[in-house]
Amino acid sequence: MVRSERWTPFLFLFPAIALLVIWRYVPLVLGLREAVYTNALSFNAEREFVGLGNFRRIFDDPTFRNALSVTLRFNAIVNPLQTALALGLAVVANQSVRGIGAFRTILLLPVAISINVSALAWGLALDGNYGVVNGMLDALGIGTQPFLRSTDQALPTMVGIVSWIGVPLWMLFFLAGLQGIPTEVLEAARLDGASRLRSFVDITLPLLRRVTAFVLVSATVANLTLFVPPYLLTRGGPQESTNMLMYDAWERGFIYSDFGASAAMVIILLAISLVVVAVEFALLRPRH
Repeated sequence: MVRSERWTPFLFLFPAIALLVIWRYVPLVLGLREAVYTNALSFNAEREFVGLGNFRRIFDDPTFRNALSVTLRFNAIVNPLQTALALGLAVVANQSVRGIGAFRTILLLPVAISINVSALAWGLALDGNYGVVNGMLDALGIGTQPFLRSTDQALPTMVGIVSWIGVPLWMLFFLAGLQGIPTEVLEAARLDGASRLRSFVDITLPLLRRVTAFVLVSATVANLTLFVPPYLLTRGGPQESTNMLMYDAWERGFIYSDFGASAAMVIILLAISLVVVAVEFALLRPRH
């Protein structure tokens, strides 16, 4: 190979690498720097290096501790729920029956709608005064529910809204994984007398391990950094019951101009994401 040709692949990769560095790594470095300095009182003011001072300050703040608790509880529920629902719907959508194409189309409709529109639509549907959901509940004699206005119901309602948005997307990956499993393997299991349930547990699930890892990790990253639904629907309320870390970090930085605390919270959220993702990869590592 001519020496100059060795650099050809790197020339094609350079734009993507440059964008990755500019939009990912540069903000990360700037965020790390912001987290260890005090806020500047003016553009020309000297900032003081405080080391871990911002981190100690937010851990002493009950609002941050509540946001951390809400975020972890929310993710402990929504990530396994989304993964299980997506897998179940993928199994149903993978059946060769009449009308399955229309069924798949209906399932995928939420994917075609932006998260902003979906969140606002659900906010209107769940409204206590004129929402269609409460209208149906009232007609059935159940009575209207506060949903996003209740400290007890707001977080479970947020789980439902986020799952309605996320599950169809994750279902696509499971459906692709199911269709990639050789039919000969499943037919051989049936000839050996294995039931559908046994074939699913002993054959399908192990063959979907990589897809499951991808879906669970992707859902974890997306839900740990969830911002749009809390911002549009609850603003962290009522009484901070849906105040998650990403929203709290945004509020501190762009409402109260406490950029040091905001950056420190984002760094903590990044660390939590790395730890959780590492555990998930370890648990779902393919076994040979």
